[in-house]
Amino acid sequence: MSAVAGRPLQVLVGPTASGKSAVAQVIAEQDGAAVLSADSMLIYRGMDIGTAKPDRQARARVDYLGVDLADPCESFSVWAYREAVAMQLAALAPDRDVLVAGGSGLYVKALTMGLAAAGPAPASRARWEAVFAALGVDGLQQALQQRDAEALAGLRDPRNPRRLIRALERLDEGGETTRHASTWREAATGPVLAGLWMDPALLNTRIEQRLETMYADGLLEEVAGLLADPRGLSPTARQAIGYAEAIAVIEGRSSHAEAMALTAARTRRLAKRQRTWFRHQARVEWIEVQPDEPVASLAERVREIWRTHGSASMA
Repeated sequence: MSAVAGRPLQVLVGPTASGKSAVAQVIAEQDGAAVLSADSMLIYRGMDIGTAKPDRQARARVDYLGVDLADPCESFSVWAYREAVAMQLAALAPDRDVLVAGGSGLYVKALTMGLAAAGPAPASRARWEAVFAALGVDGLQQALQQRDAEALAGLRDPRNPRRLIRALERLDEGGETTRHASTWREAATGPVLAGLWMDPALLNTRIEQRLETMYADGLLEEVAGLLADPRGLSPTARQAIGYAEAIAVIEGRSSHAEAMALTAARTRRLAKRQRTWFRHQARVEWIEVQPDEPVASLAERVREIWRTHGSASMA
């Protein structure tokens, strides 16, 4: 059992661009809490602008855990994430409040409900990453089709190499590709989480505004720097939303406008998947974010949910 098992966690979830980071920052500053990111892309060092990672000023005022855990050239699993943040939590004072904020459902699950296995064998991951490097997404899809056609048909995003590799790894381990989903469904009595959501039209506007800010802040320059690293990028980092499109611009395969349009579309699909995932596989009390609602108001509404239902616990 983890040395930090049972530690209280105040959890805030929701789709990308819904305002979780701003609310978490305000609450953490006011309460002296640490923020634990549950975002599968914030783990990468140097991938700051395209992931909307908290900036230096924000991180100077609040302790952030779960960010900058790996270099973009590295493969990084949810098991590795849980082990890393468990060590970070163990280093905090036992009475320090910890606020979990993020939209990666499996990462939230790893924190609050644990994982069924110790993680994929390195040889299995290396095998499928080699297939991806040589044959691309089509090669991974063909391998999964041959081994478990139903699993391929059930993937929410069958062109996502990370999901394909994860499904193939679980088959290598002798497990079921749907086991994580069934674990959440069986855990309908799990902790109540606070969640932010908003009208799709408002969310789409915020996604577009954030994307424009990312490009204005130097996303292309950030990606060019990552590409200059001789160690290269892992499949996960290379296919990340915003980064794949920026790479296409730099390599002359896409225009600036095309890249922004595709990034916005991928981000909208991600937000929809995140909202659906949490609605069906976790107990979330949702807060509808109103246009121009002050962050302080949202923070108080989130606190009220935590006061009513209590905290989750580190599994």
